[in-house]
Amino acid sequence: MRRFRGRTFLIGIGTVVSLGLTACGGGSTPSAAPSAEGKALEKTTITVGALPIPDSAGMHIAIAKGFFKEEGLTVNVTQLQSSAIAVPNLLGGSLDMILGNYFAIINIQSKKGGDFRFVADAYQAKPDTFALVVPKDSKIETPKDLKGANIAVPAVNSIGEMAAGSTLRTVGLDRLKDVKFQQYAFPDMPAALATGKVDAAWLTEPFLTGVQKNAGARKIADTMTGAMADFPMAGWTVTKKWAEANPNTVAAFQRAYAKGQQLAASDRKEVESILPKYTKISPQDAAVITLGAFPTTLSANRIQRVADLMLEYGYLTEKLDVTPLLVPQPQ
Repeated sequence: MRRFRGRTFLIGIGTVVSLGLTACGGGSTPSAAPSAEGKALEKTTITVGALPIPDSAGMHIAIAKGFFKEEGLTVNVTQLQSSAIAVPNLLGGSLDMILGNYFAIINIQSKKGGDFRFVADAYQAKPDTFALVVPKDSKIETPKDLKGANIAVPAVNSIGEMAAGSTLRTVGLDRLKDVKFQQYAFPDMPAALATGKVDAAWLTEPFLTGVQKNAGARKIADTMTGAMADFPMAGWTVTKKWAEANPNTVAAFQRAYAKGQQLAASDRKEVESILPKYTKISPQDAAVITLGAFPTTLSANRIQRVADLMLEYGYLTEKLDVTPLLVPQPQ
């Protein structure tokens, strides 16, 4: 197979689906409504974008429990089918906030393609939450067999590529010379595997369990080990301009979200209950899928790991301090 030589940061075009999920009544709401803290919100309705994966469980729990409503905030959720379209929609203004992949946000920030702020942490990898899989009849048995393979990832120059590349590194393969990464949305990866368009795919839940259960795909490597163990994956992200224009709205979101995230972190049953409501996973599968962690604090030290590993692996050309990107949590 052809080797992949060039490296290009792809934004791409994908599908956006409005779920119609809100934290309180639909439609526009008056501006300057008070939050639970008594401060007027600059925006009382916001639109957030997220993939249909476990990472956003804390927010969906907060919606279901009415925590945003208590803050006078309506949260409309737009379901994104591809991570590649999240940032363009945020920068374009169609989304107020996204569940941002830390790798992608830091990558664009470093290239001055946008100025972002993280308002809350969302998801952290745990063993077997992000894995490389191959078709059941594939001759590929171990990561070492991937030399010359086409590997599906959500985007090139992405966290998926870095995680897969880290695994390849442990068996002496070079992500730039020995494999070719191809961009596919998570929902499209099982079909790409089945039709032979790719030889392997980097998948997360619920797609990871789904492709093994429905197509007999085989997992050949847990990519979240070694340098990638307990890796920070995603956080709620806004632009710097939006954060500065809407400080009370940001704080209201943070307070409400923290309650939902705390439930996600402390009670797996809460996550199992909410997952079928915004993903295609069944209640039965929700009870058995492998979940990562739901951090309840926004830690600069934790997120700095992402930027530092990106530098080590050649995705960044100079060190980036993430501390200025974090919005302080309300007291």
